[in-house]
Amino acid sequence: DLGSYHSGFTVGNLTEDIVYTLPLEDATTSGDALTSNASGTLSWTTIAGGLTWVVKTTTYTAVANDGILADTSGGAWNLTLPAGTLGDEIGVIDYAATFDSNNLTIKPDGSEKIQGTAADLTVSIERAGMTLIYSGSAQGWLLREK
Repeated sequence: DLGSYHSGFTVGNLTEDIVYTLPLEDATTSGDALTSNASGTLSWTTIAGGLTWVVKTTTYTAVANDGILADTSGGAWNLTLPAGTLGDEIGVIDYAATFDSNNLTIKPDGSEKIQGTAADLTVSIERAGMTLIYSGSAQGWLLREK
């Protein structure tokens, strides 16, 4: 029976009493976490984050937090980055080990930058993998690792 729960807390520097109210229902998704508001009401929250990975074999425009397993075995193609918002990430991996023979060209959106320059990034190293993070208009998309 969910509802109230009492536990003995270690004495500390508490300056107020908060009554925590547990949710009456079970979590709907495995891995959900309990979060609270300022009033102590707890609710289930699905924790999101990370990249969502997709395999692409031809010209593609990414969306924020895409992970692209880029297959250039059928020929070179372009990956266009989305308009950036601070903290957006795009992951790219050479899926078929063919970037050396069929390059992947990463293009910024409009007048945005990659590594501080308003220019394309050509990836020509077999099995290359990287994550780009949008840092703002001054530097644009920056390589987190390469």
